Amino acid sequence: MTPGHGSTVDGVLRRSARRTPARVAIEYRDRTWTYEELDEAVSRAASVLLGRGLAPGDRVAAYGHNSDAYLVGFLACARAGLVHVPVNQNLTGDDLAYILGQSGSSLVLADPDLAGRLPDGVPTLPLREADGSLLARLAEAAPYDGPEPRSEDLVQLLYTSGTTALPKGAMMTHRALVHEYLSAITALDLSAGDRPAHALPLYHSAQMHVFLLPYLATGATNVILDAPDGDTLLDLVEAGRVDSLFAPPTVWIALTNRPDFADRDLGGLRKAYYGASIMPVPVLERLRERLPELALYNCFGQSEIGPLATVLAPEEHKGRLDSCGRTVLFVDARVVDDKGEDVPDGEPGEIVYRSPQLCEGYWGKPEETSAAFRDGWFHSGDLAVRDAHGYFTIVDRVKDVINSGGVLVASRQVEDALYTHDAVAEAAVIGLPDEKWIEAVTAVVVARGEVTEDELVAHAKEKLPAFKAPKRVLFVDELPRNASGKILKRELRERFAR
Repeated sequence: MTPGHGSTVDGVLRRSARRTPARVAIEYRDRTWTYEELDEAVSRAASVLLGRGLAPGDRVAAYGHNSDAYLVGFLACARAGLVHVPVNQNLTGDDLAYILGQSGSSLVLADPDLAGRLPDGVPTLPLREADGSLLARLAEAAPYDGPEPRSEDLVQLLYTSGTTALPKGAMMTHRALVHEYLSAITALDLSAGDRPAHALPLYHSAQMHVFLLPYLATGATNVILDAPDGDTLLDLVEAGRVDSLFAPPTVWIALTNRPDFADRDLGGLRKAYYGASIMPVPVLERLRERLPELALYNCFGQSEIGPLATVLAPEEHKGRLDSCGRTVLFVDARVVDDKGEDVPDGEPGEIVYRSPQLCEGYWGKPEETSAAFRDGWFHSGDLAVRDAHGYFTIVDRVKDVINSGGVLVASRQVEDALYTHDAVAEAAVIGLPDEKWIEAVTAVVVARGEVTEDELVAHAKEKLPAFKAPKRVLFVDELPRNASGKILKRELRERFAR
């Protein structure tokens, strides 16, 4: 193997395997991998992939559920110099075909139960549970002994969630992700002694790059779950197998709404991480009241920055529950107006970033890249406020701010007011076209009890100025979301604007 600097994604695992070879790295269902075993599996899987005629720089899509095989596939791509393309396993039809085509993927690593959804003629390799699968071929493959990838090489295309437009593939280098791993370890207090559960989809950057890979760098034992099932999670905590959990607000809301949440023995849960979308303050308050010793961390960012940008640490929550914290180790951020000029602390503007964690641009989209990277800064599309102590609060997505009668209304503020009503399980606030108001503040609510539109409007007016209160309340059985838990407000606007 040619010498290299080792600042690569697969190098993170290699170092841990040399440092603590016999420690358990991964538990998945009934399979257990030590760090040495996982590192050897990655090397053999890299040889399997290159044996398919692939060359460094080729794109390899991954279309599978959470599993140890999914992780092995990603790290094998990294070691072989291939570009991994994680695909939401819920995508089908044109959406699936778009990402495979736009990325130019030469091979798809697919779980057998999903392979039938792939477009005709797409070369595939089963990840697991099939003859000739990636895991099944490891025993017959020799460990990879080719050249190491360079730190500046692409290792992954992280497709944005597409909540407002077609997904864009953020081009991530080894160097960017390794920087992000160190930022995550330091800001989130990750250590080898933690016992984390990884329940969110591994195709999503938050679970893979903020938690699983950084935890592999520390040498922790990681439990990979198929899904964030409440019964499984609480059972693992009660059994002492898990003491650390990352989940989006939707999962924390569901856990705190469970009838048995007040009765289960959850004292073993030491660290709770939340992010991927805005956490309602009332839900945070319920968690703090139920588990006062629980260390809460708010994680904020986006795919283009690896994705961690800011963290609100446990000791920083008091008095600023709505804040997403301060920038992590390798991130610099500003809040600017539409001319790119800094706005005074306390005033809203767009948050922009400069960081070695940033992507190189969008795959095959030079115009979108130029629009996002301007004057040496990445423009996030998030509306934020910074205070004099460096803490950021996300007000809204720029595209989700509501123009009601010429006055701008942040949807998050209205949502927080609605969440203080006992009958509101979930809420999303959008602007709908209106002849009088330009956009009418409209609440889309999932109720957990009897409540009327008039009652919720009156409740909001008790908490907010009248002009910010919803003009309408629409009741639904569930809110549309992508797999990371983000509410798809674009879909709500399209559905109810008719």
